[in-house]
Amino acid sequence: MDATKIRDKLVGNEQERAVSPVIGVILMVAITVILAAVIAAFVLDLGGSVGQEAQAGVSIDVDETQEEIQIQITSMGNADHVNLTSNGQGGNWDDADTDELTVGNVTTLDYDAGHIESEGTISAVAVINETQTETQVASEDWDF
Repeated sequence: MDATKIRDKLVGNEQERAVSPVIGVILMVAITVILAAVIAAFVLDLGGSVGQEAQAGVSIDVDETQEEIQIQITSMGNADHVNLTSNGQGGNWDDADTDELTVGNVTTLDYDAGHIESEGTISAVAVINETQTETQVASEDWDF
């Protein structure tokens, strides 16, 4: 039995072959480059969608004997400013100096002055203005 005749029927002779080896290599390289570009675009796009947390250093000290809370900003990190928030039972510090909390200043909220209620929770929230990112960086409970 002559196997060359069977091979010629399955593979084809020189005139019947559809793709030369050079064209096959070029197609394989092109597919590899396109696949690498798609994967790179996907991976690089994922990095751009990750947001950055706001960071600031805040110290909150509750003095139950003096019935006051002292807030100090120790560092601003990447935050533009720090807001103070509280739960429903503790936050009337409009007349206290909490608008411009800067590094090193100590702000005191006093129960006797009416800044705070007799109990509650105070939180410091760092804010990045550009992305409107807010991150709670400190929180304390009090009960006088």
